[in-house]
Amino acid sequence: MAFPAIPPSWLFGLVGGLMIGGAAALLLLVNGRIMGASGILGRALEGDGGGQGERLAFLVALIGVPGLVVAWHGGAVTHASTDLPLMAVAGLLVGIGTRMANGCTSGHGVCGMSRFSLRSIAATGVYLVVGMAVYFIARHIVGVL
Repeated sequence: MAFPAIPPSWLFGLVGGLMIGGAAALLLLVNGRIMGASGILGRALEGDGGGQGERLAFLVALIGVPGLVVAWHGGAVTHASTDLPLMAVAGLLVGIGTRMANGCTSGHGVCGMSRFSLRSIAATGVYLVVGMAVYFIARHIVGVL
């Protein structure tokens, strides 16, 4: 029996998810640290404590590897907005939200939930509900997406 072909977007998502999970597990097992991208970025910008080289290497890889994949393979087709001011405001709001929640989806959603942290489970639930509400408002009420 032949299996249907997996669409490349699903395959990329699967590989990306495995890479994020593997990196989170490796950082926790080797260094005893939680992989929260917003926390790593915040501490790198603030120069907080040691480990700056490790943080900068993480951030360079976080930005550089997808750039290399796009250069080699081409970019994915998305339905993201091309409205740059809107995207800048959205990014700023995400940054404020991660500070308020003391973590982002990688810290809470990947690392915290896998450790059965009630705080992370609640934070991830709030992220999802607020994200759906904002998308609905932006798309169907305001009409910007």
